[in-house]
Amino acid sequence: MLLRCQRSLRFMMPILPMGVTMCRLYGFRSNARRKVECELIHAQNSLLSQSQHDERGGSNPHGWGLGTYDGIAPTVVREPVAAFDSDEFRWESARIYTCNTLAHVRRATVGIIREENTHPFMHGSWLFAHNGNLGAFSEIRDLLIDEMTSAHREAVLGDTDSEHFFHWVLSRAESEPEASLIHVLGRAVEQIRDWSQAARPGAEVALNTILTNGTESVGTRFGRSLWYLERPLVHACEICDGALHVEEGMTSPYRAVVIASERVTETEEWTAMPDGTVFHVDRDLNLHLTAM
Repeated sequence: MLLRCQRSLRFMMPILPMGVTMCRLYGFRSNARRKVECELIHAQNSLLSQSQHDERGGSNPHGWGLGTYDGIAPTVVREPVAAFDSDEFRWESARIYTCNTLAHVRRATVGIIREENTHPFMHGSWLFAHNGNLGAFSEIRDLLIDEMTSAHREAVLGDTDSEHFFHWVLSRAESEPEASLIHVLGRAVEQIRDWSQAARPGAEVALNTILTNGTESVGTRFGRSLWYLERPLVHACEICDGALHVEEGMTSPYRAVVIASERVTETEEWTAMPDGTVFHVDRDLNLHLTAM
């Protein structure tokens, strides 16, 4: 297992007003290894483009991260700098060749700009990325920590609401091994909503999340835009006209699922995920949506 991080930029960020765009994420899984360079770098609305100017007119310049799997162990590369200013982001995006990618560009809201606060977060075989904001995080932080296992409490390295939520959810899942993770995650969002309302009525709760262990993925759409795309076959890439850069010698029909904060490509038919949804991408790359 490898976690590569760059040196931190340590300075405080102002708290942004409610409703300001916060972060952008991109999750990809397929049954054949492929490159994702076009969608991360070259597409008209690539993640690189979204780091500088997203669809709501904001920027996400406070860090980037790429998580991939080769076997069961994830690798994470991240920097607390703008993706559009990073040669490392371009180089890493160009070399990725995998069945599972989780990428993120950050707009800091909770937590200073440093590597420990940069997504995606990793714990064991799990990767996690978040787009959104917990407006009452300072009031409910101790509630999250109190319900974490000692191992997860010690694993929290930064001070973001995102990382605390990640370890809290995994702690709840470990305490309920008979429950499905999608069920645990849905109830976790409801609990956060209830705690936030009690602690600070009207506080924003925005939780777009992706949590993956390399073979399955779960997540939520709650309070931010989220789109999905299912690819049942290999088709020409609209950017470079390649066949999605898929390796040769496939023995089964190609299938992939993409989930992103914004539509990345222009010619494919993206679908808006309903707000208040928990989703699950199973081992066979079937996407399941469940209302909370």
